Amino acid sequence: MIHYFEGQLGHIFVIIAFVTSLLSSYAYFKGRNQNQSWTSFGSKIFYAHSIAIFGIIGTLFYLITNHYFEYHYVFSHSSKILPTYYQISCFWEGQEGSFLLWMFWNALLGIILINTNKFWKAPVMFIMSLTQVFLASMILGVVIFDIKLGSSPFMLLRDVIDAPIFKTNPNFIPEDGNGLNPLLQNYWMVIHPPTLFLGFATTVIPFAYLIGGLMIGKQKEWIRPALPWAQFSAMILGVGILMGAYWAYETLNFGGYWNWDPVENAIYVPWLVLVAAIHVMIAYKKSGSALKLSMILVAASFLLVLYATFLTRSGILGNSSVHSFTDLGLSGQLLIYLLAFVVLSIAFIAKGWKQVPSTEEETSTYSREFWIFVGAAVLGLMAFQVLIYTSMPVYNQVAGLLGFDLNLAPPTDIYDAYSLPQLLLSIFLAILSGTGQFFWWKKMDKQKLKAELTTPFIISLIISGLIIVVAQITDPYYLILLVACSYSIVANAKIFLGVAKSNIKLSGGSIAHIGIAMMLIGILFSSGYSTILSTNYTSMVWSNEFPEEVNRDNLLLFLNEPRQMKEYSMIYRGIRKDTREEGFVDQNELIPTADPLKVVKRGTKSQDTLTLINPENSYFEVEYHTEAGKQFTLYPRVQINKAMDMIVYSPDIKRKLSADMYTHVRTFPDPEQETDWSDPEEIKVTIGDQFFINDYVATLERMEPISEVDGSSLSSGDVAVKAVIKVQGEFGDYLAEPVFVIRNQEYVGRIDDQVYDLAFRISIQNIIPQENAVVLAYQTTQKDWIIMEAVKKPWINVLWLGTFLLVIGFGVAIRRRYVEFVKMRDKGVEA
Repeated sequence: MIHYFEGQLGHIFVIIAFVTSLLSSYAYFKGRNQNQSWTSFGSKIFYAHSIAIFGIIGTLFYLITNHYFEYHYVFSHSSKILPTYYQISCFWEGQEGSFLLWMFWNALLGIILINTNKFWKAPVMFIMSLTQVFLASMILGVVIFDIKLGSSPFMLLRDVIDAPIFKTNPNFIPEDGNGLNPLLQNYWMVIHPPTLFLGFATTVIPFAYLIGGLMIGKQKEWIRPALPWAQFSAMILGVGILMGAYWAYETLNFGGYWNWDPVENAIYVPWLVLVAAIHVMIAYKKSGSALKLSMILVAASFLLVLYATFLTRSGILGNSSVHSFTDLGLSGQLLIYLLAFVVLSIAFIAKGWKQVPSTEEETSTYSREFWIFVGAAVLGLMAFQVLIYTSMPVYNQVAGLLGFDLNLAPPTDIYDAYSLPQLLLSIFLAILSGTGQFFWWKKMDKQKLKAELTTPFIISLIISGLIIVVAQITDPYYLILLVACSYSIVANAKIFLGVAKSNIKLSGGSIAHIGIAMMLIGILFSSGYSTILSTNYTSMVWSNEFPEEVNRDNLLLFLNEPRQMKEYSMIYRGIRKDTREEGFVDQNELIPTADPLKVVKRGTKSQDTLTLINPENSYFEVEYHTEAGKQFTLYPRVQINKAMDMIVYSPDIKRKLSADMYTHVRTFPDPEQETDWSDPEEIKVTIGDQFFINDYVATLERMEPISEVDGSSLSSGDVAVKAVIKVQGEFGDYLAEPVFVIRNQEYVGRIDDQVYDLAFRISIQNIIPQENAVVLAYQTTQKDWIIMEAVKKPWINVLWLGTFLLVIGFGVAIRRRYVEFVKMRDKGVEA
């Protein structure tokens, strides 16, 4: 039965959300000059808008959790076998759900803004409501004058997919859905997208204060309330980016956490610009300079978020990104969304430009403003350099519209295109973040600067010199970056100790700068000095489909055969399934049931089932043995989603303080391919005889009568007997128990037994009572194998520790600015 009501209810909520966002935008615009009646009306409508959004979200969650696969969104992104936490991820896997997530955060933030600052309520909420108009239009799913407006998550499957089944049976409902993209089946994908979209949503708030201030003639007062929000936005967006990096590190198999993917870049660029804006805004608060630059950077940070949205959701990136969405026909709407706010920004900034006070005084080299401007310039250059290459698909599209072909391809050498320029600019950034702090807290001249910098410089040289010698760093760029980062840490530590004595609330900047420098050192070591443990010293090429570096850096491991890789001996133990009751279990010991989530372990009763965590997942058990006699086991994963025709390999990581052991599998034998067995070899044996199977010593221990075969009891005229054969493997003994069945004294059945670890199967061909002998037949095949890569990533924890310090630094700074804002607001100051 098709559940029409739920979808219709959801669509009604969407229409209400769109209409109320329009009404609240109009009301807030009318109330922008302290018209309380219009402002109050706008707030009531915005609350109704928020309730409608919560209704949309609740309805969609209801459809997903109840597996209503008659709806296209539910069918495309969920399935019955997904755990509850991944069903949550299904909500935002598609474009419609991610727009809803963005709208949810905007609504929540809007409610906070309504209740925190009455003076700024109307002009700021006008911009907030206007963004909701565009976002709500993305999920409307209506056609007006042959123009499609949005894509609804409440469309029925039969209305989206032109499948023959719907012509013969319009009420057909699939038994199951396609499921969640295997790449997204990671716990980080449960928290990363909400965090990232909260970051997106918060970038509109400083922008709203800017445009709202220009709208009501408060060209400079907007800075104070906007600054803590800008800092909060930069913190959340930065955390979201780093969560995505950690997800890539744990899920993707390119061997790192950042691959300069266009979608990664599209989020990184506005974050850099926002950080630059924060520094310039602080400079204005201190000295009254650079207000115009603050306006430009705040507007640019939000517009770049919209540009990132256009890049990732319009389909313009094509296959150049693993993260981008397919085009749902929304590219035109996305472009209008972007251009509308570009025009709005230019119009209001141009209108208020002449009223914005300018600083006539020339900036001194020994002033804090000069160093902040230089730092902002470096951040801007870093953003611009990444943006140039990331926007290549856009250049091609624009050229095509103008009637000529550019055919610009994304850079193939990632290091030269992205990593090296960013590394060089990061050196300047580290030096500036260390030096600029001294100008911030003290008036400087040449002599004072020399006195302040001498000690940190000498200490940083000593520390970096020791690291260079111990770590054997030889690359000149890495040497300079290490010295610069060491200097930044020491210099900011000196500032922190000095500031903390008087007021630790002022230490946010120095803590954040230490965090950035530590992150750069962590990136330097984990990326620049990773050690490939699985180097292929043979001349064998594993696959002609692999690039040269993959054949060079990966090893072939046969089941239970140790391989030495530098200081580690590695043993592949086989494929495991993750069960709720017993953890990892050998998949060869499990028998499937009618329920895809339930399996039975061989040798147990049929009712004693185990529950698979996810039947799509298989894990390769790989043991590591050190020369010191220590041992640990890793379980890199493969996920096979047949509905999506996807095979995804994910690494497993052994984390230590000094380094991570990163292991992932490149390929393994196709489980769908039929096993290639050798021709049967027969051998006649008696009880106690020893013989060889595939070069392993085997002994026929005994013959036993049995009363059940495959869980079914035998009839009175049936006879079944099994041979118990012990086989000595490399790491222990195995039992093979082939069965010989006689039914109705005529029919002979043979049930072979396979020992997967030793790559053979054996059966009873005949029983010779007069000789007390049996005739066995065995076949052999190739042992199970994997091709895998093992990488040692030194000091990657310095990167994660730096991230933690960066967040703490932002948190301290946000609290300080917010307390300052609240005090001024409570005194009746408008800004």
